[in-house]
Amino acid sequence: MSNAFNVVVVGAGINGACTAFELASRGLKVALVERLHVGEGPSGRSSAIIRTHYSNRLTAAMALYSLRVFQRFAEVYDGGTCGFQNVGFVVLVSRKDLDGLRANLAMHQQVGIRAELISVADLAALLPGAYTDDLEAVGYEPESGYCDPYLTVNSVVQAARGRGVRLFQVTTATAVTLQGGRAAGVVTDQGELAAGAVVIAGGPWAPALARSVGVELPLNPCRVQVAFFRPPAGHDAPFPVVADFINATYFRPETGGLTLVGLVDPVEANYVVDPDRYDERLDRDFVLDAGERLVRRRPLMEQGGSAGGYAALYDITPDWHPVIDEAPEGSGVFLCAGFSGHGFKLGPAVGRMVADMVMGVEAPLFDARLFRLSRFAEGDPVRGRYEYSIAG
Repeated sequence: MSNAFNVVVVGAGINGACTAFELASRGLKVALVERLHVGEGPSGRSSAIIRTHYSNRLTAAMALYSLRVFQRFAEVYDGGTCGFQNVGFVVLVSRKDLDGLRANLAMHQQVGIRAELISVADLAALLPGAYTDDLEAVGYEPESGYCDPYLTVNSVVQAARGRGVRLFQVTTATAVTLQGGRAAGVVTDQGELAAGAVVIAGGPWAPALARSVGVELPLNPCRVQVAFFRPPAGHDAPFPVVADFINATYFRPETGGLTLVGLVDPVEANYVVDPDRYDERLDRDFVLDAGERLVRRRPLMEQGGSAGGYAALYDITPDWHPVIDEAPEGSGVFLCAGFSGHGFKLGPAVGRMVADMVMGVEAPLFDARLFRLSRFAEGDPVRGRYEYSIAG
């Protein structure tokens, strides 16, 4: 079997898998290289929240595109399943950020997102037992929810294989090779794969591969944690995904009536680790902190209990937005990393964006210039129209 391809995609997380699927669907011969088994990396451990609430128009539009794909996942990905649960999404901000929330919701509506401002009474009906004294109104997306991350990424890869993608699992890419300044292939610990284009979608492992072509990718692998909590008896009904900027947390329903809790706290960028050697166990201090933050918003959970959790990885850039770019310019090497915890919900749109770049589409659906690598040197990071403050 020939090891020559049109494109090698390194990393079979959600964004690499969606990119490989898109490229193969357009008739290219594609190899997909994964250092572990599919679903064992950060994508398989994602909180897998599907929502469209962003503070810039491009990312909101990409999230909406992806939401529509998740809603008809089996149709798009050849019978695959993602376990999408349409429970809705609410965003909670302090009173001083309420005007900013209104501005963001107005932008979302212009993009075509179903989003609205609802009353505190409406929130109480959606999230029984919530503490609401610090709120005047709430942002609400009725179409959002969450997926099963492991099922999702495996289903996309399976669909990609059905379109002809060759999957190399337990295979570590060690270098991208160039000839005359153009991509020639990828060196792996299992041999070399020849290709005229390479997509580096390796998340926390992407910087090492980018250095093989002289590119410094400004992202850090950071350890993040997720905790599960068991509600008191009689309080295990589904509820919306919640982004609580006041308490710097997010939480959502989980299988078995549990509540999954993580942080939306910039402090997570400080927890830089070696992605090959980090503690995957949950810290006791995190359980206490996450539990306290959850109880502030939903006091009834004080009568519940801890149900474990895990640590995973984010690939965090200085502005918490990805790098999607060809670098070096004209090389046929494409960067797709640094999603900073946002990548799962954007996967289908990212796959289309990167495939358009690789194929040189002149009028792509999504213009990737916002995510160019040079923005950091230019002092022009991605900024939202209105970004909420983190209180406390």
